[in-house]
Amino acid sequence: MNDCIIGIGSNLDAEVHIPAMLRLLRAAVEVVDVSEMVQTKPIGITEQPDYTNGAARIRTTMDLESFRVFLKKLEDDLGRNRNEEKYGPRIIDLDIMIWNNVVIDVDYFTRDFLRNAAEELGFKNEC
Repeated sequence: MNDCIIGIGSNLDAEVHIPAMLRLLRAAVEVVDVSEMVQTKPIGITEQPDYTNGAARIRTTMDLESFRVFLKKLEDDLGRNRNEEKYGPRIIDLDIMIWNNVVIDVDYFTRDFLRNAAEELGFKNEC
């Protein structure tokens, strides 16, 4: 069983899209815990709504690449437009942040809200 923490973000109807995503996620994997969701200012393109961000701790039998593909499909199923600008508005944004206690998303190191969410879910960075 693999343990991971995914980062969650949305700034387009987050109050609808994040709960919908969690329902779909729970139907496919074990969702151990979900962090508090916090409001953050957009990065890059600032002329857009604030984001709702958090994280979820997951247990899955999928390997890393299969889980990454699964998350992309989940985003697509919720209506994510892959033609959006890199830092543009998002219906849902899911990123594998920590896989089996190893940080694999470099954004973890530069964004306090990601580190705080991971810590809330029990991750202790030993670096």
